[in-house]
Amino acid sequence: MGIEMPVPAKPEGVDAEVWEQMLHATGTEARHLIREGKFAAPTSGLCPGYAQANLIILPREQAYDFLLFAQRNPKPCPILEVTEVGERMTHICAKDCDVATDFPGYRIYKDGIMVDEVDDVVDYWRDDLVAFIIGCSFSFESELIEAGIEMRHNTQGRNVSMYLTNLACEPAGSMSGNTVVSMRPIPYDQVVKAVQISGAIPKVHGAPVHIGDPSVIGIKDIAKPDFGDPVDINPGEVPVFWACGVTPQSIVMNSKPPFAITHAPGYMLITDTKNVDLKG
Repeated sequence: MGIEMPVPAKPEGVDAEVWEQMLHATGTEARHLIREGKFAAPTSGLCPGYAQANLIILPREQAYDFLLFAQRNPKPCPILEVTEVGERMTHICAKDCDVATDFPGYRIYKDGIMVDEVDDVVDYWRDDLVAFIIGCSFSFESELIEAGIEMRHNTQGRNVSMYLTNLACEPAGSMSGNTVVSMRPIPYDQVVKAVQISGAIPKVHGAPVHIGDPSVIGIKDIAKPDFGDPVDINPGEVPVFWACGVTPQSIVMNSKPPFAITHAPGYMLITDTKNVDLKG
């Protein structure tokens, strides 16, 4: 039997009533609150039990290259669903789910440069777009917490820390670049447990890709993440790094497709899929 789940700290600027609703919402309920413009904040710790997901949307012309890229790089890009060309609704990971409105934050890239951050992408939608829904490490956090492992970013009411690394992905067609990782400080005596728990869910990145010295994977200053927020690392803890679904944004910045839409890092889709169904 799991321990009582601690309540994540409410981020600044989020309405207290909406936060309380999001804490206990189903995937469908959470998406409706987001779609209605009532919630636009990081989603870590919300809707325990429901898998969360990353996003990249590309024109059909680049979609095959990215599909091949994801197939060659399943650690950072575990695909949960790919939509039909021009289709905004998902059919596998969630029902009544509009990829243009149901993430709490989006980024727009043109030629590899981020040009806008918006709450929905209805005005940017085109008939030639293909959406890739990618597994997220937020999905295994509830299991880590149940095992008694603190998620420091939740405790501090912050977004998870994410970093660009020197870990090169396997190129595919026009797509290439380096892996992005998310970091969680873990007490030394809980690292093995964290590896075992996350490793059992490969569809949401699985086991860590690095443990310990950040400089080995090209991170110069762990106090200055490239995405998200810094978190405290206490004595007796080691930084543990998981492959991250923000990697497609690194690929977009490196490969420079003419147009791309992504989620804002940490602002995830909450699906109808249960974490337990992604194991194995």
